[in-house]
Amino acid sequence: MSKNIVVISSSFRRNGNSQTLLNHFAKGLEENHHQITKIELSKLDLKFCLGCLTCQTKHQCVLSDDMNSLYQVIKNADILVFATPIYYYAVSGQLKTFLDRLNPLYGTKCKFKEVYLLATCADDNPKALDGAIKDISGWIECFEGVTLKKVLYGTGVTDIGDIENKSILHEAYTVAKEIL
Repeated sequence: MSKNIVVISSSFRRNGNSQTLLNHFAKGLEENHHQITKIELSKLDLKFCLGCLTCQTKHQCVLSDDMNSLYQVIKNADILVFATPIYYYAVSGQLKTFLDRLNPLYGTKCKFKEVYLLATCADDNPKALDGAIKDISGWIECFEGVTLKKVLYGTGVTDIGDIENKSILHEAYTVAKEIL
């Protein structure tokens, strides 16, 4: 059965390692005939959250940017996939801002129950992703019944293309192909 899957790329680096990892994951999804909506944060007008909490009652944001058009897309997804480069042992600032701006979904009935995290970093140690996992897990905690299904990470990749010879690309493709 085809699923509605939203993939979010938070890299601003064209053809960067996290984008390449996401592309391999998306290829596996496409081959399983899932419906994919791709959101590239680099192409959005995305302002910082004001912390006004108006969204808690209105379920939309008071800011006038691209986010209000995305709430229903995210809310109706079966699965969310976040791809991020690791900056200072955490998700990218762009992804953190995006997560903050998803606050209008808090307290609403969202369809998604599974989240995947795809991350890349220059550090060779997988522990370098602990902060990013904590960031995503903290966001997930705000949504009932949602789980972090899998974390896929490419370590030891700095320059564009460094990930090309890594086994993580095949793993990302394979994991996505197994999503039914």
